[in-house]
Amino acid sequence: MQLLHTMLRVANLEESLKFYTEVLGMKLLRQKDYPDGKFTLAFVGYGDESDTTVLELTYNWGVAEYNLGNAYGHIAIGVDDIYGTCDEIKTRGGKVSRQPGPMKHGSTVIAFVEDPDGYKVELIQLENRSA
Repeated sequence: MQLLHTMLRVANLEESLKFYTEVLGMKLLRQKDYPDGKFTLAFVGYGDESDTTVLELTYNWGVAEYNLGNAYGHIAIGVDDIYGTCDEIKTRGGKVSRQPGPMKHGSTVIAFVEDPDGYKVELIQLENRSA
């Protein structure tokens, strides 16, 4: 078995694609409209779908807002330089909602950013992960 993708419903596909590609540096891997179902799927990621898990952004035509609820947690991305990455994200217009630092009750250095829909993305410093 292989984990293929995680899906997020997005209210504005263009804003979400800009965030995930320009702010977080993912690549748009494929995108397709489904006129009969009135939705568009866009897949983004850091590598080819055959080799890595990717993110599916689902835009349901005409839906401008979603209630994220309290069950969703976050997506996690490992980074080599969490401080530099957060600085770059801010420079690119991204929102860092938790500045880099050790996690509560642990030593792993983490930060959080938010996408245009308010989904949280955790950044985890790759070296020295011990939590």
